[in-house]
Amino acid sequence: MAPEVVVYPDRRLKTPCAPIGEIGPDVLALAAALEEVARIYPRTVGVAAPQVGALVRMVFVDCSGHQQVPSPRSPRILVDPIVTASDGTEIGREGCLSLPEITANVRRATRIEVVARDLAGRELRFEAAGFEARVVLHELDHLDGVLILDRVASASDIFPRKIRSQPPAATGSGPGG
Repeated sequence: MAPEVVVYPDRRLKTPCAPIGEIGPDVLALAAALEEVARIYPRTVGVAAPQVGALVRMVFVDCSGHQQVPSPRSPRILVDPIVTASDGTEIGREGCLSLPEITANVRRATRIEVVARDLAGRELRFEAAGFEARVVLHELDHLDGVLILDRVASASDIFPRKIRSQPPAATGSGPGG
C-alpha cells in the first residue's frame, strides 16, 4: 500500500529537511515510495520526501509524456539536490498534492542548473528549462519547508482546484482517502 500524502497544514511540510548522507536500504525504499505515489495520482510530475512524511532531501521528478516538455529526461530520483544557477522568471499555475483544494500562480526561474546524486551515489549535473525547471524548483522548495502558498504575490493568485488530485478509488489512500 502506498504511503499517504501529507496534507497542509501538517507541520512536516514547513520543516526544512536533512541531507540524506549515505544511501542504504531505507533510502531505496523511500525512493520507491515516492515513485509509487507519483504513479497513483494522475498528472503528477513530482513528489518530495516530506510529502510522504520523510524529512530528508530527496525528490522524484517525471516530466516524461508531459505536453509542456518536448524532450523530457527519464523519471529520476534526486538525492540532496541543489540549484547552482538560475536565469529568467515567469509566472505559471502550479498545483500540489499536499494542497489538494487549490492551485496558485507562482513566479519561478525559467532555466536552472542542478547538482544532485542518484541512488547509486553518483553525482548528477543537469540543466532544466521551462516547465521542467518549474517542476524541479517546486519539489526542491518542499525540501526547505516552502509551499506554493509561500510563493504567491497576493491572495488573488490562489484558485480553487477544478479537478482535485485523487488516487484511483481502488487505492483508498491519499488526500481525502
